[in-house]
Amino acid sequence: MSDSPRPATVVIYSGGMDSYTVLHRALREGREVHALSFDYGQRHARELEVAREVCRELGVPHQVVDITAIHGLIDASALTDSSQELPDADYAEANLKATVVPNRNMILLSLAIAKAVNIGADRVDYGAHGGDHVLYPDCRPEFVEAMNDVAGIANFEPVTLHAPYLRAGKDEILAEGLAMGLDYAMTWTCYRGEALACGRCGSCRERLSAFAANGAVDPLAYDTIGDEASSQRPDAAASSQRPDAAAEGTNDV
Repeated sequence: MSDSPRPATVVIYSGGMDSYTVLHRALREGREVHALSFDYGQRHARELEVAREVCRELGVPHQVVDITAIHGLIDASALTDSSQELPDADYAEANLKATVVPNRNMILLSLAIAKAVNIGADRVDYGAHGGDHVLYPDCRPEFVEAMNDVAGIANFEPVTLHAPYLRAGKDEILAEGLAMGLDYAMTWTCYRGEALACGRCGSCRERLSAFAANGAVDPLAYDTIGDEASSQRPDAAASSQRPDAAAEGTNDV
């Protein structure tokens, strides 16, 4: 149970861009932040590694929960089944349904709400955003609102579900993070867990597009075969020659 005079919040923290920004936003609110990550049998652990490192540096309590026992219940997705091909394209319902993990956010939110009740936190934060609405039903406003209603009545202690970027695009999330001075080298977005981000998957392409929309350079290094996506970067040619680019890429929710 938290004994801090500050209000506590549980942040579902994947290690990706959106939850990284949500984490820092909660810290700037002056909240006592408890980061919560999940190993559900995703294709790689790069995001989790980044999440651990960020929380160590920030001194934020961080729990990684192993829920791989349920992998057989959610293994119909390309994100949880390595035998499936990952689509290389911009986000679109027609070609990226393969990346939907069945009921993922309901599962993770339920566990995060339990932790919040357990430690006396009154809020759970997560990074659903407007760009996810078309593809992911469990990131849509109606889902978040319904889950918030449930979180208010499922326990003796009501918990508020807080999704601060629910109606914002990734470019807007990034703009706020850059204004906060956040270092997005300490995030991982790529669906592939390789040494460099691929630059081809929908997640990479959306990230690169957000940086381009902000006139900023993504500090992560990208694989050369992703040059068609990296061309969205304002100074892609120059950034690809940075001597520290490969090192940043290995930091990597």
